[in-house]
Amino acid sequence: MWHIIITSLPEMISAMLQYTIPLAIISFILGLILAVLTALIKFIQPSENKLVKYPWLVLRAIADFYVWLFRSTPLLVQLFIIFFGLPSAGVELSPFIAAVIGFSLNTGAYASETIRSALMSVPQDQWDAAFTLNFTTKQTLMKIVLPQAVRIALPPLSNSFIGLVKDTSLASSITILEMFQVSQQITAKNYQPLLMYSLAAFLYAVVCTLLTFLQHYLERRTSRYVKGSEA
Repeated sequence: MWHIIITSLPEMISAMLQYTIPLAIISFILGLILAVLTALIKFIQPSENKLVKYPWLVLRAIADFYVWLFRSTPLLVQLFIIFFGLPSAGVELSPFIAAVIGFSLNTGAYASETIRSALMSVPQDQWDAAFTLNFTTKQTLMKIVLPQAVRIALPPLSNSFIGLVKDTSLASSITILEMFQVSQQITAKNYQPLLMYSLAAFLYAVVCTLLTFLQHYLERRTSRYVKGSEA
């Protein structure tokens, strides 16, 4: 048993460093950018100027449809449509690019609701106070509302990233040689499914545990001034 673990572990760790972690990081960053844009479109109220109002309402409808679509369908189905379905429409993507697109769109849909709810949790009184000080909407959003929303959204967004790291195992279904796919290939050679899949689960657990420690550290850092003011 130990011989199998010692010989398999380097190959699985290499796949994790080469595909699993980069795939999760790239997808989360792109998904977070998309989430912020989507949340702002749904959160900001358009002006009464018809040249601005109606295009903004169209954008909001598109954002609503995007969030509804990707929250209402399984991630695995989304990956299959992007990688196996789009070639029939003339769009061929590499497995890694297809996975990044699928994970980013899925993450963006869920994270946008997290960010939007965080923005809405900031009391209206703070907006009113900022406007009495002649702050513009942009200044109020950037200097007062967003910093508070970031602190509120940090725990659920961190949970989303940890979940994304585990969801990268689905990339094996579109031929990416990430860690779980490598464990499957090794299992086909040594016929030890319980051992290999348990080893894969252990490696996922190690990464997610480290990310959990990082999450708790960031939560303490972003909450230190709040605790100080409450004291």
